[in-house]
Amino acid sequence: MGHPPVHPKPASRRPVFSWQAIILYALIAFLLVTLVYPILLTVRGGFAADIATKSGFTLEHLTLIFADPSTRRALFNSLLLALGTTTLATCIALPLAILAAGYKFPGKGLFQGLVLVPMILPPFVGAIGMRAILGREGSLNSLLGTDWDLLGGMVHAFGTTWSLKPLGVIVLQSLSLYPIIFLNTTASLANLDPALGEAAENLGSTPWQRFRRITLPLVRPGIFAGATIVFIWSFTELGTPLMFDYYDVVPVQIFNGLKEVENSARPYALTVVMLVLAIGMYLLGRKLFGGRSYAMYAKASRAGGETELTGLKAWAVTLGFALVAFLAVLPHLGVILTSITRPGQWYGTVLPTALTTSHFQQALGAPDSFQAIVNSLKFSTLAMCTNVLLGLLIAYFIVRTRIPGRQFLDALCMLPLAVPGLVLAFGFVAMSLRWPFKGGPLEGFASIFGTDPNPVPFLVIAYAVRRLPYIVRSTVAGLEQTSAELEEAAINLGASRVTAVRRVIVPLILANIIAGSLLVFSFSMLEVSDSLILAQQGRDYPVTKAILAFSERLGDGPYIASAMGVWGMALLTVTLLAASNLLGKKLGSIFRV
Repeated sequence: MGHPPVHPKPASRRPVFSWQAIILYALIAFLLVTLVYPILLTVRGGFAADIATKSGFTLEHLTLIFADPSTRRALFNSLLLALGTTTLATCIALPLAILAAGYKFPGKGLFQGLVLVPMILPPFVGAIGMRAILGREGSLNSLLGTDWDLLGGMVHAFGTTWSLKPLGVIVLQSLSLYPIIFLNTTASLANLDPALGEAAENLGSTPWQRFRRITLPLVRPGIFAGATIVFIWSFTELGTPLMFDYYDVVPVQIFNGLKEVENSARPYALTVVMLVLAIGMYLLGRKLFGGRSYAMYAKASRAGGETELTGLKAWAVTLGFALVAFLAVLPHLGVILTSITRPGQWYGTVLPTALTTSHFQQALGAPDSFQAIVNSLKFSTLAMCTNVLLGLLIAYFIVRTRIPGRQFLDALCMLPLAVPGLVLAFGFVAMSLRWPFKGGPLEGFASIFGTDPNPVPFLVIAYAVRRLPYIVRSTVAGLEQTSAELEEAAINLGASRVTAVRRVIVPLILANIIAGSLLVFSFSMLEVSDSLILAQQGRDYPVTKAILAFSERLGDGPYIASAMGVWGMALLTVTLLAASNLLGKKLGSIFRV
């Protein structure tokens, strides 16, 4: 009598709602609430028939936007600033990146560091220094004996009159933002296989042909990634036009519209138009410049050798780097000199005629300025701690798991790089005007307007969400270089997964976590859009809002603002040097959409 057939037990399946899946979906829910929901509220406000209740649907608000000649002019000006800044920044960064990646020349190490100097100062702070240098009574006119006003002068030519303010904004923003394109392009060039160029050279291709037909198509994604961030940043930049008194742009109109945000749909409609244009220009650029990029079958099989330049060529390249470095540090020099100048003692002269350190004492000791520094330290530290936890969890799920939804989580994390910061800040304003904040259980916990507002929770969340991509990208890079077998070995020896990650993985990627944390902290300290919009009372001002307030104060205001800017420059210098040493060439991958 035979034995009954033995049916194998079905393989155990991982439950759909495992603890990993629950955490993953909780992370997605958090980003939907703190990132997507504010954006949707802004969009809803632009189409709401009843602005008080945000109900109904109408296109009237958008129609009025495009029917208003002043608004159309502001849109045109904003696009002009963005296109001009992106074009000029690319023209500066691309040659520098190619020369830095492929050639040796005198002073290369020094100038490669100097070309990144603009990242340590927000453009709108640099505008203070540029006023002292390029204004009508600035250093340049005093040196040349001229009477130009390169920042706010009017030019009369061919029967028309136009202002130099847009040109000043474009130049200053380009000199501040080109390092983003430089870093992305340098990172892409580092991955090129030199065998491709050598093969083309053996076939008789000229250097220009090799650049146009091999190098440029392969590095185009890096160039486009950096240019995208520069375009969105400059299109929505609020601080620089304010410092140049150039108010005929959309970001400034949105900023001024905060006073009527509870009763008017115009600020919402303007923000929707800005969002649509930013995304539309991004998609158009991706179609024209990013869509036809070519992929390599593998990474570089060996490092490319650097060609050593000699003679006139070497010194010409060095001179080019030196010129860009000088122009890049010019705003910083202006801010530093302004910070140590006695009020009224740098007027119509090449250099200040009387110096003082009292502005630094006031910047660090006066109640209003000291409170702003304390506020920024508090907000940025909370945002950094939040992002360390979020970044580690998100990076782990992206790299180490195969749970459905992780790609969506990855896309959500990168969304802040593609969405204008001004749009997100305005979305938090819209959130504060709805339940559960206004008229709800959280009204006393977080609010932006009112007699006794508390914007701290909104500021911390805004800082954290805006800078989340930096720590996620940095941590992902570390995890991808760390073998998963180490973690599995610890688990096989009896450690829980949490213990394995804490005791094995985290120490191995600690440099990446620290680098991302430093970037989150420092860029939060000098965040512009969120600070200017969400902090409405002096007691809540972060550093950047206090700098703007001081710059508008007569007397010693601009000098104290410059001293606070120098303090911020010192902080960012230390941060970026540390992050660069920890990440090396991978620093550029953090600034990529």
